[in-house]
Amino acid sequence: MNQSDPSVARRMLPWMVVGIVVLAINLRAPIIAPTAVLGDIQDDTGLSAAGVGLLTGLPVLLFALVTPVAGKAIGRFGAEAAVLSCLTGVLLGTVLRSLGPPWLVLVGTGIIGFAITLGNIAVPVIIRREVPWSQVSMVTGLYSATMNVGSMITLLGTGPLAAAVGWRWAVAIWGGMAVLGLAYWLFAIRLRIRRNAIVAAAAETPPTPAPTPERRPWREAPPEFRAIIALLVVTFSGQSIAYYTTTTWLPSILADTGGLSATASGGTASLFQIAAILGAFGVPLLAARTRPWVPVAIIAALWLSLPVGLLLAPSSFVLWSITGGIAQGGGFTAIFSIIARTAGSDRETASASARVQGGGYLAATLAPPFAGWLGNVTDGWTAPILLILAATLAFTITGLLAVRISGRFRGGGPATRREVLDE
Repeated sequence: MNQSDPSVARRMLPWMVVGIVVLAINLRAPIIAPTAVLGDIQDDTGLSAAGVGLLTGLPVLLFALVTPVAGKAIGRFGAEAAVLSCLTGVLLGTVLRSLGPPWLVLVGTGIIGFAITLGNIAVPVIIRREVPWSQVSMVTGLYSATMNVGSMITLLGTGPLAAAVGWRWAVAIWGGMAVLGLAYWLFAIRLRIRRNAIVAAAAETPPTPAPTPERRPWREAPPEFRAIIALLVVTFSGQSIAYYTTTTWLPSILADTGGLSATASGGTASLFQIAAILGAFGVPLLAARTRPWVPVAIIAALWLSLPVGLLLAPSSFVLWSITGGIAQGGGFTAIFSIIARTAGSDRETASASARVQGGGYLAATLAPPFAGWLGNVTDGWTAPILLILAATLAFTITGLLAVRISGRFRGGGPATRREVLDE
């Protein structure tokens, strides 16, 4: 909350939280929408199976490749500029993707992936700047839950829309959320500028300009903070490997090992997505009542239960889908809450988020095809499940180490004695 008068920041907090929610809806729904109509898209455009796979794989790959550029851009131009660029890019990419010939479908998809990368990095910066430490986990949980809810609504709605108006309109309609987001953020930014001016006029002082972003290079950041971020790179990589591998292959695992039909396996696997909402809100509630390591330890145990359960008690697959789903929602919230609570500036937050997300999404790009290769080579699902187990073990070890260090390091410096006692 360093870019305006404190009284303005307090008044703007609800507006900024709503803005985060509106933005979050646009950060996953554009990627999810085509998955409900991939067959229609392939039949209409003539895209190969690999080309159709790029409709979901290309954005995740861009998350990894473009994240360093996005982090530097946000550090230079600010989070609000990144948000407006994100929403504009999502809208443009959605329109181009819906107009297709095949090459334009892929170009639109690439623009969406680039734009969402900006939003992915901007949100932790906004949360760190606008939200009091005591509410960081709750707002991060709301952000995570909204992405899951938006994905679920988009997945459920696109198929019926395509049946009524065709896949192009069904996919394009979700661009309306980007229009709504742009309108809201333009209003919120203007409101903030106006309130800053009113406060400054009442105090008979000129409005306080936004401070120049800090130019301190990453190597000069406090060593404790750099250690936290290095650990979180591994933690988020473990989270991403487990999440994307499970999302990709859980229906097939359930169909082959449990004898479920395609409908039944897909329905059970959807519990993995829905249960994430419980994890997203559960972490903040636990964080407010327990020591910081407790939520991370619980989430780690739930993550581990998924691969261990599938290996040792596969008949209880419904339970493991739910516990794993809670873990993936809670893990995201825990990781990015730590970043927001320990970074010392907007620029540092952007740089840290870029490093964490770049590593995690690169792992997310490579892990599912590698898991599929393991399954083919070994002619079974034990090896891919062991890959998920290794990822969740990495999450557990590095996540607990990161939260332990962060308990002694807050906001760019060592935590005060009072802050430590409050934990």
